[in-house]
Amino acid sequence: MSASKIKAPRGTFDVLGEQASARSALEARARAILEGAGYERIETPVFEATDLFARGVGESTDIVRKEMFTFQDAGGRSLTLRPEGTAPVCRAYVEHGMHKRRQPVKLWYLSSFFRHERAQAGRFRQFWQVGAEALGSEDPAVDAESITLLATLLAELQVREVRLRLSSLGSLESRSEYRERLQAHLRAHEQGLSEDVRSRIELNPLRAFDSEHPGTREVMASAPLLLEHLSAEDAEHFAHVRGLLDAANVAYEVDPTLVRGLDYYTRTVFEFTSDALGAQSGVGGGGRYDGLVEQLGGPATAGMGWAAGIERIMLAGDARTAAPAPVELFIALEDPGAELRTAAFGLLAEARSAGLSAQMDLGGRSLKGQLGHAGALGARFVAIVGQGHTILKDMQGGGQETIATGAVVHAVLRGHHAL
Repeated sequence: MSASKIKAPRGTFDVLGEQASARSALEARARAILEGAGYERIETPVFEATDLFARGVGESTDIVRKEMFTFQDAGGRSLTLRPEGTAPVCRAYVEHGMHKRRQPVKLWYLSSFFRHERAQAGRFRQFWQVGAEALGSEDPAVDAESITLLATLLAELQVREVRLRLSSLGSLESRSEYRERLQAHLRAHEQGLSEDVRSRIELNPLRAFDSEHPGTREVMASAPLLLEHLSAEDAEHFAHVRGLLDAANVAYEVDPTLVRGLDYYTRTVFEFTSDALGAQSGVGGGGRYDGLVEQLGGPATAGMGWAAGIERIMLAGDARTAAPAPVELFIALEDPGAELRTAAFGLLAEARSAGLSAQMDLGGRSLKGQLGHAGALGARFVAIVGQGHTILKDMQGGGQETIATGAVVHAVLRGHHAL
């Protein structure tokens, strides 16, 4: 009786072939855009102390309440597979004393993240995000640059039907008065709210704006809007951000109901959506988090950042694959004998040491099959290793010459156009 097949866990997937190539092309574009703007690559651990997310992301959020993969290690410590990237980057900023560097410190990442969500198109339990964080400056130009960089990335990857929603949540201080007004509105209409929204009136009333519950949506249609209750300083900051986006020709729509799903956001928040994705239209977004570093034990530090889903980008964009590395030399065997294989393998190592992209037959094919494989790879030269000699074929020019095996690499390096 044969053993049952083991499959990948629900909500995860394997990255194969052309998908891997398309992801490599996406990463190359992200690297070029972000590092060209002065962002340095950072990678944080796959798991962190659970308290990092409880304190940083917010205990009232769906991520912390419902979606985290949390476990105890052998020492009894509570650890969590990272569900998002900003809190770990801020932890690293504090831990490594980055506040002593020239500010803002600009960092980017491309990593896997984990949330226990209902798996569906473009939404997985293990997923990948590209993100950027700028820490240490309150300048509205940091907000505008951050948004513009993501807009540029989505445009270059030809993500279809993109819209940018923009708003401001104000500072923590100016938001407290508005919070009381919103809570009063929600309590006055509590019977029409969903159970989930009712349970969050005290903890996180702004999340009511995200509810899809019909009764809640009706209540929120008459709710006070935070944009109408910004302090003068917050309103000026938001106006400056909009002016900079206008100067950069980045189109946006102001959406006063945009609140995002994480508690650490302050002032500017934004989201890019793609109508090509249907109901789950979010591609990427982020905002300011000026109190987060201090909340995690660091100095008072302004912050601004975003994350975008790799799977979402590929679904809504042009999933172009990276051009495969050219095969400059393919090594074939005249016959499958061990002696020739040893000579061919030595030639392969010599070619690679010289910087050539080189492959050899590893499948025991006939000579005809080997030459077919070389043709499928688009090999520039093919070396057919025989007893005491090697035939070097120029696959572009059509010529060939019998030469010593030890002379093959030198011939390929100089192009050997006279074959």
